[in-house]
Amino acid sequence: MVSKRQRVAEDDPLTRAIAPPPNETLAEREQRISAEQEAKRISDAIDEELNRQRITEKKGPKAIKILLLGQSESGKSTTLKNFQLMHSPKAFRTEKASWRAVIQLNVVQSVHAILDLMSKAHASSHGLSSSSSPHPPSSSTHVTSPSSRPGTAHKDYPPLTAEHLKLKMRLAPLIQVEAALIRKLLPPGQVDLTASGHANLSALALQQEISVNSNVGWKGAFNRLLSTVGNGRDSCESIDMIDWSDPEDPGVVLHACSEDMIRLWADPIIRKLMEVEKMRPEEMAGFFLDALDRVTSPKYIPTDDDILRARLKTLGVSEHRFQMKTGPLGSSMSHDWRVFDVGGQRSLVSKEPLFFSPAWVPYFDDMNAIIFLAPISCFDQVLQEDPSVNRLADSFLLWKNIVSHPLLKKTDLVLFLNKCDILRAKLASGIRLGDYITSYGNRPNDFESASTYLKKKFAGLMKEHAGDRPFYCHFTSVTDTKSTSLILENVQDVIIRDNLKRSALVG
Repeated sequence: MVSKRQRVAEDDPLTRAIAPPPNETLAEREQRISAEQEAKRISDAIDEELNRQRITEKKGPKAIKILLLGQSESGKSTTLKNFQLMHSPKAFRTEKASWRAVIQLNVVQSVHAILDLMSKAHASSHGLSSSSSPHPPSSSTHVTSPSSRPGTAHKDYPPLTAEHLKLKMRLAPLIQVEAALIRKLLPPGQVDLTASGHANLSALALQQEISVNSNVGWKGAFNRLLSTVGNGRDSCESIDMIDWSDPEDPGVVLHACSEDMIRLWADPIIRKLMEVEKMRPEEMAGFFLDALDRVTSPKYIPTDDDILRARLKTLGVSEHRFQMKTGPLGSSMSHDWRVFDVGGQRSLVSKEPLFFSPAWVPYFDDMNAIIFLAPISCFDQVLQEDPSVNRLADSFLLWKNIVSHPLLKKTDLVLFLNKCDILRAKLASGIRLGDYITSYGNRPNDFESASTYLKKKFAGLMKEHAGDRPFYCHFTSVTDTKSTSLILENVQDVIIRDNLKRSALVG
């Protein structure tokens, strides 16, 4: 008679899964047992290595941890790229092929946004709905004016000529290129693009911008795709593995459309059209329309500056480890650094920054420093997630939350007032800070006055909500590698010195 315990075991899915197959021969049994023993050996070796690393970390100097925070498009990923370029230049440059695809996508999306605007203007002049455009909406809405709102009143667009419409038609193949590049960059299953790419690109437009999860390892997956071309030459840079003769390479179409794209960007009527729409792609991340002749060349290889300027929205938290060069203090503690990049997206439910939700709390409690990036050039822009919120006002609020957060009382806070180059250009063009930040009043509309005011504003929030904590502040343009590397070296020295003070190793 079968016992109750035996019946339960037989009904258990796990028991059935690991049970030997019926009618197993002696040779098959020996082979199965040998495979199970090998799997156990590998598992034990992994556990042993993890334990060894854990013990080594406990015995050695404690790693210095830095958290990068800020709203979306504040410059966090670009700051991380600067860290990589400074301390892991070889690894940084092995990713060039991946970033080549991102830059190509940035170019296509910028052009797609202009084509969308042309469709909108043409439809407006003929009393039609812009939805009748043959092009699907661009997924790159980050290149359009962030201060614009849907449903605005009729605008006085300049009339487009027949030559403009022909130019628009000649650039239509870029839509398929966009779909192909998105397919390469996104993991399988995240998006299912049709042959034309139209239906799903329209859906992606609703998400505002293509994004990748930091934990998916999109660069590694992309390089593995290329390695099939490189015949397993793992020691080569990824750029060496590109098959330049591949007719399916997106660069082929980009090069064929190069002259038309240059003509589109230089056209005075198109410039006037963007001015009416308040579209300023040159102020946004991922802008390469001023370098089309170079980035669409047949064998284009991204420069370090190109990679810093490239835009690909990341979600989630990514950890990057660096072996820093010994600083001027000569401390071994400066060797092992870990930089955490937190995606700047907001919760669609709570409307709060995700880095203040309970899911991110473990990343706060043992950080040595937080670098908070506030893009001060975006004073005339609004959040994509909430068009009723001014982006600069949002940075004030996030900074206030950070300096008053109870988990960060012992953490060094470093403020980067970022995108100073764009702020300087905006103010010089006549866009007034006081029109968007009323507390600025009638102060002079120049960079020196505006930057001084904004620095005092952030300093005042820290003093009000954090007392007499040190205020470390830098004016930055993180796409400028030379100035940013000097600032980061200064930040590293400050963090090391404060870390040593806590350990009572320096006075």
